[in-house]
Amino acid sequence: MSIIETISLGLIQGLTEFIPVSSSGHLVIAQNFFSGASDHLFLEFINLGTLLALLVFFRKRIIDIVRDIFVNKRYRLAINIIITAIPASLIGLVFAKFIESASFFNSAITVVAATGILGVVMVVLERLPKASAVEDGEKLTVKRALVIGLVQILALIPGVSRSGSTIVAGRLAGLAPAEAAEYSFLVSIPIMIGVCAKTFLFDYHYFAANWVTLSVSNLVAFISGLFAIGFLMRYLGHHSLAIFGWYRIILASIMTILLLTSVL
Repeated sequence: MSIIETISLGLIQGLTEFIPVSSSGHLVIAQNFFSGASDHLFLEFINLGTLLALLVFFRKRIIDIVRDIFVNKRYRLAINIIITAIPASLIGLVFAKFIESASFFNSAITVVAATGILGVVMVVLERLPKASAVEDGEKLTVKRALVIGLVQILALIPGVSRSGSTIVAGRLAGLAPAEAAEYSFLVSIPIMIGVCAKTFLFDYHYFAANWVTLSVSNLVAFISGLFAIGFLMRYLGHHSLAIFGWYRIILASIMTILLLTSVL
């Protein structure tokens, strides 16, 4: 793998893991552009850089949650995070081999369709009916936390976006845009820890053989991921997801043209 491809994939991972435009979709397209094939293990391993970005950016929030659990005996937010994280984690674990091998999940057509459909949802999101407003993730009911978790299962489909699906679900569950984004990111931490632990446990030989390129990609993903989280949190403090929806629609349109002309 060339240094340009290594840096490019790390940059794409860092930016698109958190900005709701689908990291998996962009990475599948980028890998097909560079080498004509998708390397699933490489994409799994560069989750480490974005996980570290999350832990660093939300370190104070994480400390507060731990303090609430062990000192203040307040468990509501932690329980909600676990409830939301469980559905996608279970489905991803049970059907991991199928998802990795099935042509549907590695199809450019799937990426295009998922990118465009969620883009339309983001554009019309503010016009859709929503549950009564809640202040933050701690105030979500168990039912609402579970619904967000069930929606997150869709993120297993390349092109959907983990952050995009959970932020949309959070908005429909009554959270404001910035609070929905924060809850989405907090929920993704245990999921990403599980993904990284599983990848290192079962595929360490891949890391050992490619540690130089993976280290570079993860470093780039970490730096760009910190930037992406900060940008999105500031942006959603004053704006909706519509601009990201339009981006997805335009991207899906371009990819459709490329598919029809056999470029992808």
